[in-house]
Amino acid sequence: MQVSIFGFPVELDESHVDASPAAVEAQVTEYERGDRTVFDLRVAYPDSFDGRVMRAMAAVPYGETRTYGDIAAELDTSPVAVGQACGRNPIPLVVPCHRVVGADSLGGFSADGGPDLKRRLLVAEGAAEGADAGTAAGGRQTNLGAFD
Repeated sequence: MQVSIFGFPVELDESHVDASPAAVEAQVTEYERGDRTVFDLRVAYPDSFDGRVMRAMAAVPYGETRTYGDIAAELDTSPVAVGQACGRNPIPLVVPCHRVVGADSLGGFSADGGPDLKRRLLVAEGAAEGADAGTAAGGRQTNLGAFD
């Protein structure tokens, strides 16, 4: 199914979410308005490396970021492998891959809008104030302006 957020289309694989398309769309709309910080949809995580990365991404709170390296250390793997798994996330937004950033770059985002949408989502969550710093793992600051 396709949803729209901040004017960008985002493809969600509904086979990974136990909810009607209307329920998913309603929650995305609430998130876009700032009325929702957590999606309360039941997610079917795959029994694979990608599923482990998806669970780690889902644990990153609204308004915070983690680096690919942070998640790699948690899962005992490489940051590149984490980035590749983030790019395969079948349900972006619901499993917030946009909250995973590079140590010195914003990183990619697989949905239409790419890094521009990723930045917009992080700004909307208060993880970044435009080019100002946002909260990162371990109290470090993530300066999204440095990622231009």
